[in-house]
Amino acid sequence: MPNLPLKYLVAGFAFLAAIALAWHFMSAAPPERQHTVIRPVRTTVIDPQSIEDDRQAVGEIRPRQESSIGFRVSGKLVSRAVDVGVRVKAGDLLARLDEQDFRNKLRSAEADVSSAEAVLVEAKSAEDRLKQLLEKGVTTRSNYDAALRNLRSAEAKLESAKAALSLANDQLKYSELNADFDGIVTAVGAEPGQVVNVGQMVVKLAKPDEVDAVFNIAESAFRDRKQTDRPELFVSLLSDPKLTAEAKVREVSPVADAVTRTYQVKATLKNPPPAMRFGASVVGRLKEKTAPVVILPSGALYDQNGKPAVWAYDPKTSQVDLKPVVVSRFEADRVILASGLDKGEIVVTAGVNRLQKGQTVRLITSARP
Repeated sequence: MPNLPLKYLVAGFAFLAAIALAWHFMSAAPPERQHTVIRPVRTTVIDPQSIEDDRQAVGEIRPRQESSIGFRVSGKLVSRAVDVGVRVKAGDLLARLDEQDFRNKLRSAEADVSSAEAVLVEAKSAEDRLKQLLEKGVTTRSNYDAALRNLRSAEAKLESAKAALSLANDQLKYSELNADFDGIVTAVGAEPGQVVNVGQMVVKLAKPDEVDAVFNIAESAFRDRKQTDRPELFVSLLSDPKLTAEAKVREVSPVADAVTRTYQVKATLKNPPPAMRFGASVVGRLKEKTAPVVILPSGALYDQNGKPAVWAYDPKTSQVDLKPVVVSRFEADRVILASGLDKGEIVVTAGVNRLQKGQTVRLITSARP
């Protein structure tokens, strides 16, 4: 190092000493003199209000009464007079079985009746003859009792033959399938030439005047409702929301579906438009308001160890502190709280991720949601 004049060395040491002394005084300044950051925040005043219950579900239009109609006898289907979508009146012919076998049974039953009637006439004559001989003492009592038994047996066989004849007549009538009520055909289950069994669905018939909207609802939708509630709905077509109808819930399934774990809800439509045909997809919305709830912007929520919380402002200290809340449901740009906040509390709604517990803040505005 080159030799420097003494005056330069002294000046350098003096400069360093001044810097060290200034740093010492600055670090030793009292806390109240240090600069404190007061962050401006945007807040809202909690005021629980009732809102339109806009929960909705997608379902479909179904008939309230729909019957699967089948033959009461088995046989070969020779004709079906209706197709899907056809309207029928009570008593109209729907389908017909091959009736040859039933006519053969009917003729056999008629022959059995004729034979039983002939036997009865002979037994009656024998009983009358032996009765007269018994009164004259020409025949024995046992002979007359035998004739009387034959008469009673002939009468019973005639009654049995008549019952078989009536059954054969009924089975012949059952070979034709007729509509039980005015309705519309919603499905068919057999084609001509097919052999159908007793009770097999051939035609499904529905009453068009009574229409239901059927929805599958999650269990959470019933959390705040009584078992006796029968709310009203607004039902609209999924393809055309302008077409709407009012509906009233008439049935709630007491058992959840084994696969989807949802509950089936049926609501009867009041004067539905013609466009709401069976099978159409619809959207149902509740026609009522909720109990007073707390609504906050989605940005007001803060994650506190995996649980939702908000920054609550204390007007006395001008500081904020975390307060846990319970969320009822999330919506597009807001959150509905179930509990955690009371009316009149002030909550930070913007910049929540930059705050710290006990931090002093300055309110920009305090508005109602």
